[in-house]
Amino acid sequence: MKITVDHEKCCASGQCAMLAPDVFEQREEDGLAVVLLAEPDPGLHDAAREAAAYCPTTAILVEE
Repeated sequence: MKITVDHEKCCASGQCAMLAPDVFEQREEDGLAVVLLAEPDPGLHDAAREAAAYCPTTAILVEE
């Protein structure tokens, strides 16, 4: 799995950081999503998928 965030689409809602805090965080200066683990361990895959599914602007791309 590989995860990326399109910062042009990100609206800084923070859903990803709340749902998958081991995979995402928010930048302090503008709240945009930051990927902490672009290739997370299998144990984090479900959380990463959930974060992508709940992203209000579909800014998170998960490549399987």
